Amino acid sequence: MTTTLAPKSRPVARTRAVWIVGAAAATGTIWAIGRGAGADLTAGGQAVTLPAVVVVTLVVGLAAWALLAILERAMRRAATAWTWAAVAVLVLSLAGPVGGAETAGGAAALVAMHLAAAAVLIPGLRRTARSR
Repeated sequence: MTTTLAPKSRPVARTRAVWIVGAAAATGTIWAIGRGAGADLTAGGQAVTLPAVVVVTLVVGLAAWALLAILERAMRRAATAWTWAAVAVLVLSLAGPVGGAETAGGAAALVAMHLAAAAVLIPGLRRTARSR
């Protein structure tokens, strides 16, 4: 059995993609500002590069989208459940830059990237959530 996207689904998919790209742009911008300000953007002994920042943000955004889509099919209050999950992932993800950054400036820039991605993705994707 094949399924097709309803006409409403295409704008939702496009909107979600735009939010994900926006999050990648936000984290990339913060990376550039941090780098320009001389922050040591290393974590765990490895340099945090612009391509890595953008790719990781895109992958996380796509994973967030996938989880939201699964929850939309499985439960009535998908947006609420997804938001709680997204906030939990954000809190857990902050352990990386806080514990792994080599300088305070680098930690601040890395935390800012995490918060920027969350500030774009959480309200943006939540806004597109559909109820069953």
